[in-house]
Amino acid sequence: MSTATHPTAPAAPDAVPAGGPYQSYVYGYPHKTSYRERADRPALRELWAGEPKDALSLYLHIPFCEVRCGFCNLFTRIGAPEGLTGAYLDALERQARAVRAALEESGTPEGGTGAGRVRFANAAFGGGTPTFLTAAELTRLCDIAEHRMGAELRAIPLSVEASPATATADRLAVLAERGTTRLSLGVQSFVDAEARAAVRPQRRAEVEAALGRVREARIPVLNIDLIYGIDGQTEASWRHSLDAALAWRPEELYLYPLYVRPGTGLDGRTDTADPEWDARRLRLYRHGRDHLLAAGYVQHSMRMFRRPGAPEEGEDDYSCQRDGMVGLGCGARSYTSALHYSFDYAVGTRRIRGIIDDFVARPAGDFAHAEYGRALDGDEPRRRHLLQSLLRAEGMDLAAYAARFGTGPAEDFPREFGEFADRGWLDTASPEGVLRLTPEGLAHSDALGPALYSAPVRAAMAAYELK
Repeated sequence: MSTATHPTAPAAPDAVPAGGPYQSYVYGYPHKTSYRERADRPALRELWAGEPKDALSLYLHIPFCEVRCGFCNLFTRIGAPEGLTGAYLDALERQARAVRAALEESGTPEGGTGAGRVRFANAAFGGGTPTFLTAAELTRLCDIAEHRMGAELRAIPLSVEASPATATADRLAVLAERGTTRLSLGVQSFVDAEARAAVRPQRRAEVEAALGRVREARIPVLNIDLIYGIDGQTEASWRHSLDAALAWRPEELYLYPLYVRPGTGLDGRTDTADPEWDARRLRLYRHGRDHLLAAGYVQHSMRMFRRPGAPEEGEDDYSCQRDGMVGLGCGARSYTSALHYSFDYAVGTRRIRGIIDDFVARPAGDFAHAEYGRALDGDEPRRRHLLQSLLRAEGMDLAAYAARFGTGPAEDFPREFGEFADRGWLDTASPEGVLRLTPEGLAHSDALGPALYSAPVRAAMAAYELK
């Protein structure tokens, strides 16, 4: 769907869901648990036919970790038998060849130029933990991105996720040499007791050593992830972690509320319906936000804070309103304007291992089709555009929304926007033409975002979680 089309007006809006401030982290919409098996197995060349392909995002997924954190519900397995990572990269290479061929065969959008030109504007390696791979395997991963997919890694923003234990000098040297512009380190807490409480067995000395190696590698942007709401965490200990992170002058800091999801290591250990836990997380969020703002950082979303003057990284894959995401790996998602697709998703260890084993055994032809996904029909493009814009501190360009859909968001979703206004979440002092959240609106992003999910997406997510 081009930005000039006007899809069908949305159905009657859904009520804002009841609950506390921490309902769901909206990093993509529709959520992957709403995807379903596609009996038609559409060919990728047909899905990408007519789609703009001159500024795509590339994502490579590595589904391995050295340990599973207690809060983690990502698609990953712990450790890998001998030969599995090599076999996984073999399959990733087969997939890359098939996907690249499909992109090239799918043609150019109407009125476009370059006869099927495929170009990647940014890339990311995620997981799991990409740096679970050895230095030699990371070199091969970069080769797959460059030589099989055609991504010029040294010429575009490249973000890589790492853990302290796997951020070794040899791995970092490979990533730096191949053009990595951003390294995200999952620290979560600089307090050893809190790390243990989150089932993340690491010591502060190990974390500090890893941060030193990242700085020595001279990767332009260092991001540090921290978590608030851990059992035993206080405002004083939270500030201790914040100050320990600030001592490294990271270009970015992400502050995540702790979530406890079914199937994770912390499941059952915390009463997730406890209003006091919600209140404590909200207090810690505000404390962390204010501390980083006082230190000169700029807030870009509920979670993301950036140091002024840090090198620009380009558009954030998870917040751009356009589509055009190409994912490789058994846990990756791909986005076209009409369909978001992936392989099957799981949290439980047995199912994850089965999906990885299936991925590794697949012939090249299997990678030329979409198997699981969700169509973006009806009012879903409106919801996605709104979610990917409104939850950022700079807000949403109302003219861009109107140009794409021919309406305004308050007109499309009057009940939700009435509720947001009543709660003081909308900034009435925003510049003309910009829809922006208040600081408290940003603080409640994990309630406001899910309020904009469609009823079918919510139902599909709920059905998945009941499996």
